[in-house]
Amino acid sequence: MRILIMGGTRFIGVYLTKELVKQGHEVVLFNRGNKAAPIEGITQIHGDRKDANQLKEKLASESFDAIFDNNGRELSDTQPLVEIFNNKVKHFVYVSSAGVYLKSDQMPHIEGDEVDPNSRHKGKFETESYLGKSGIPWTSIRPTYIYGPQNYNDLEAWFFDRIVRNRPIPIPGNGLNFTQFGHIQDLAKGMAAVLGNEQAIGQIYNISGERYVTFDGLAKACAVAAGKSADDIKIVHYDPKQFDFGKKKVFPLRMQHFFADIHKALQELDWKPEYDLINGLKDSFENDYLASKRDQADIDFSLDEQILSES
Repeated sequence: MRILIMGGTRFIGVYLTKELVKQGHEVVLFNRGNKAAPIEGITQIHGDRKDANQLKEKLASESFDAIFDNNGRELSDTQPLVEIFNNKVKHFVYVSSAGVYLKSDQMPHIEGDEVDPNSRHKGKFETESYLGKSGIPWTSIRPTYIYGPQNYNDLEAWFFDRIVRNRPIPIPGNGLNFTQFGHIQDLAKGMAAVLGNEQAIGQIYNISGERYVTFDGLAKACAVAAGKSADDIKIVHYDPKQFDFGKKKVFPLRMQHFFADIHKALQELDWKPEYDLINGLKDSFENDYLASKRDQADIDFSLDEQILSES
């Protein structure tokens, strides 16, 4: 297949590009050209996806079998792309987010659950709704927390920062909220698995790791991945309502249960995660955290100090 990836030079796009090329597909990237391509010599088309005129100018004459829209956040990002390629592609794969789900007392989230109209990801659900009406053959992917080497969100690294420096780990609440991590390589393979799968057309899939973990359990898993014992770390629980942090992000995870059922993807996509949490975190720690020498970086722990001084 000849496949267009929107983006392709950051995190999801890097892994997806490598996976698709490995499978023998011809991959073309559309991006601003600010970062190097993950594979030398791969075809790139440079432009600003938020400029509908540029999209049409750069892409209208191109032909693709499938498109992966990795970085569309709002409907206005994706609609021009669909208008160009409707009736011209076999598959349009959209990266949404499990963050669209409305907070619920019944877990895990499953595809079809009610969505939160006030979510910061509401643009993604609006895009999914549009795709469903557009007539284009589409599939939407809803990851939970994505982790692994090249992660530009401070998730696992937030824990590693404290663990390698033997600092206490401040965790809000009682540490028993369940969350869910999915390794980036598993996500890329899950995304690639929808290609050529007629059953996936018009469907939404949660894609993440198979198991859920508490906040405390995640801290302990990060310790093990960093070569320490879970007993070596000190976890400090605190009530976040007692502090005024303003808009500063003091903890990298939603302070609630947040995990999704992946059985639909397991059953319909001939896909299965390869990474368990510990091995995935080891991959991230050894091949990203240490490799980038973040363990030697100067990290701002001022918010931690504020919490620890009053706990």
